[in-house]
Amino acid sequence: MRYFFVVSIFSVVFAYEKDMTFTVPAGNTECFYQKVLANEVIDVEYQVIDATHGELDISFQLADPVGRVIVADYKKPENAHRHTSYLEGDYRFCFDNSFSTFSQKTVFFDLMIETEDSPEKDYDDDKEMELGNAAETYMMRVKDISESVNKVKDHMATARRLQELLSAHEARDRNLAEDMCSRVMKWSLWQIAVMLLVGITQVVFVKSLFQEPNSSIKKFVPNFLSQ
Repeated sequence: MRYFFVVSIFSVVFAYEKDMTFTVPAGNTECFYQKVLANEVIDVEYQVIDATHGELDISFQLADPVGRVIVADYKKPENAHRHTSYLEGDYRFCFDNSFSTFSQKTVFFDLMIETEDSPEKDYDDDKEMELGNAAETYMMRVKDISESVNKVKDHMATARRLQELLSAHEARDRNLAEDMCSRVMKWSLWQIAVMLLVGITQVVFVKSLFQEPNSSIKKFVPNFLSQ
């Protein structure tokens, strides 16, 4: 079992994000625990990016602090879920590869926890901040500044998450391409080996047709050579 916890650094940050790439051995289950407060939004996304054998799939379960299963996926290559927590405690995220006998899976996992409604400071409507000099004065509300900063923060977090998901897609596609290239190379080598064997056999057989009757190979086709 593995645990990871949230550490609050700035009071202005109302979301927590964690992403990781890990392997799940064949026949095993990997579980992670995350503490979540009540009324927080759990946004989880996972993707199988590599497998030693077979399909790129895995089973997933999300359970609340009392052990009740909230989300259950069976043998899926990727999926995303969003859930609002009603209980405070440690939520369990499990990736089950017990249905695989030989295949080890590599999984990309992204978790975001955010408040359903981000708290905002209560400013009076008439509270304003004056910027500039005597010649030119600009009036800007503090609430507008706060909203603009929150929007920039949210957009940057979304862009960062999309980049990580695209990197996971790229890793999966690269692994599939490398696996396909390896299969094509092995099949081609087998084809070349079979062609060489057949060619050598034909040459030896044709050569035996022009050898003496007491040749060891002619003994296998006496009726054909007597004509």
